Amino acid sequence: MKFLLDENLPKNLNIEFGEIHEVYTVRDLKWKGKKNGELLELMTLNGFNAFVTIDKNLSKQQNISRFPLTVFVLNAPNNKIETLRPYIAKLIEAVDAAIEPGVFEINLN
Repeated sequence: MKFLLDENLPKNLNIEFGEIHEVYTVRDLKWKGKKNGELLELMTLNGFNAFVTIDKNLSKQQNISRFPLTVFVLNAPNNKIETLRPYIAKLIEAVDAAIEPGVFEINLN
């Protein structure tokens, strides 16, 4: 699966995905500062499958259903890598369970 990590996430979070998935950051692709709609469009054009963010308002601001993407919203209290590690483990479990396009909130409970 090809993931894009939002600019609000630590740049080294991609390491937590292991080597099975292809993971890029907004910074890697020089897409920093792009509006969410433009970002989702760029993801679609560049063959991404999933977007990972902690932006809980994204699904209220964008019509995600018009994109063939899965958006994972990490319901974490902050964006520190130590806090996010268990959320990424849960996200990978969800991916292994064959998630379809749409918005999925990742919680620890």
